Amino acid sequence: MSSIGEILSKVYPREDTAALSQSIEALIAKYAPQIENASHPLTEKDVMLICYGDHVQRHGEGPLATLKTFVDQYLKDVINAVHILPFYPYTSDDGFSITDYMSVNPDLGDWQDIEKLCGSYSIMFDAVINHISSKSDWMKGYLENDEAYDNFFSDFDPKTDLTSVTRPRTSPLLTRFEKQNGDIVHLWSTFSADQIDLNYRNPRVLLAVLEVLLFYCAKGAVFIRLDAVGFIWKTIGTSCIHLEETHLLIQLMRKVLEQTGRKTYLITETNVPHQENVSYFGNGHNEAHLVYNFTLPPLLAYSILKQDVNTFVKWGQSLTLPSDEVCFFNFTASHDGVGVRPITGILPDEEIQFLVDKSIEHGGRVSYRTLEDGRQAPYELNCVYFDLLSHPQEPQEIRVAKLLLSQAVLLTMPGLPAIYFPTMIGSQNDHEGVEKYGYNRAINREKLDFDELAEGLSNKNNLRCQVYNGLIELLIIRKSEPCFHPNAGFSFSKITDQVFLLQRSFGQRKLRAIFNLSDKAFSMPRQYEQGWDCLTGSGSRELAPFAFAWLLAIE
Repeated sequence: MSSIGEILSKVYPREDTAALSQSIEALIAKYAPQIENASHPLTEKDVMLICYGDHVQRHGEGPLATLKTFVDQYLKDVINAVHILPFYPYTSDDGFSITDYMSVNPDLGDWQDIEKLCGSYSIMFDAVINHISSKSDWMKGYLENDEAYDNFFSDFDPKTDLTSVTRPRTSPLLTRFEKQNGDIVHLWSTFSADQIDLNYRNPRVLLAVLEVLLFYCAKGAVFIRLDAVGFIWKTIGTSCIHLEETHLLIQLMRKVLEQTGRKTYLITETNVPHQENVSYFGNGHNEAHLVYNFTLPPLLAYSILKQDVNTFVKWGQSLTLPSDEVCFFNFTASHDGVGVRPITGILPDEEIQFLVDKSIEHGGRVSYRTLEDGRQAPYELNCVYFDLLSHPQEPQEIRVAKLLLSQAVLLTMPGLPAIYFPTMIGSQNDHEGVEKYGYNRAINREKLDFDELAEGLSNKNNLRCQVYNGLIELLIIRKSEPCFHPNAGFSFSKITDQVFLLQRSFGQRKLRAIFNLSDKAFSMPRQYEQGWDCLTGSGSRELAPFAFAWLLAIE
């Protein structure tokens, strides 16, 4: 692997990289003594919960404290890691427009609450380092011509040809601001006028961000999610995504964190086509430890809705990893919608439109992005995964079966699985939230009262209870089976057009996971009779519609 100095010389060839290296070493020396020197090797016991700090609330109690109480009472035996979405002060986008990277939003709690969570679970911190709030101190200093923040943001002439830039939104790329001295600037803002991109061409921006990452490690982060990291370097005339400098900066971040003596897992969040996405593994030793498996959510939903496994199996057979030091971060739902860019090139446009139509038909919405020619194309489906998979008027037992089928696939996939809080408790589209907040993504970000939720989870006839209990059963089994190790061997094969096999292997152990994506019952072939069903504890070989089996092979 390249040294810190070698990477810096490639990114900043005109800078005094020796002095820059010394500044980085000083940061490491400052924070390393505060960082616990411990390792957390990933195993089959690792499952992550994705949640907002205020997903569950109770009167008179800080939301972060309530969250810990909920996880302790309902998930402690099956969840050992928690991704708390940005818990810092912010101005928009439910936390992704941060005003202060090093503070906890007082509406949620304080650092003591975070430290308590870190004491019980492996916590993933969000590093929203592509952009910062327009109301942040960094932006305030820049607009006031404070030398400390000079050139912290990218100012461009609005006449600049930016048509080649990859856009994830339909909003303008440049946002107009007036500085204190009257100068007008047009700042790069990939996501919104309130989210101003940082200028990494300025080495002082890099130093400021590296300090944030080291601070998170000192506060107990085991995982750090690099939000929207593919956009951090801009070069006019290019797509301004996945540039060489971007990959080099991720390598640098990993190298710096390694110097602290503790392994902190870097996870890249790049909602893009699959081959672009997996480029963030680097050579398997130098970039992300985990990469969001963005293709899984839309392709799995498509396959269940179509009752057809062919494309899914073909994609699964193409999955490779550059080393056993990395793995996929698997999920089916998150705080954002279900992105459709990751299935570009895997599904034709008309089949992507099929997914778009199903989202709308099932009560969801669709968000768009602007293409180079000015046209708009679907970017993500804003629909709770439960509702995307089934129409609200379908029988409840079928709806629950489809969701549990999808989560069984998630839990069987090679890599680290993560379950979004609304999925864990069987939430449906929050139309009231969309009306209240005025944006599509609110449909999948429902806030719940602790006591009302507890009541729903205790009622066996309640949909929430059925989903929750079904997932708990799967998670208990999964954590005790070595074949679910993130780096255990895997292979995909088709049994019929509606049924597929995902085999996992660990040493001499083999687990055959068979998934029936059909609304018809399926009798398994004779060759699978020699195996014990981990789910039912029997030798039954009849799969109901949208059912599955985890068969531990007897060799």
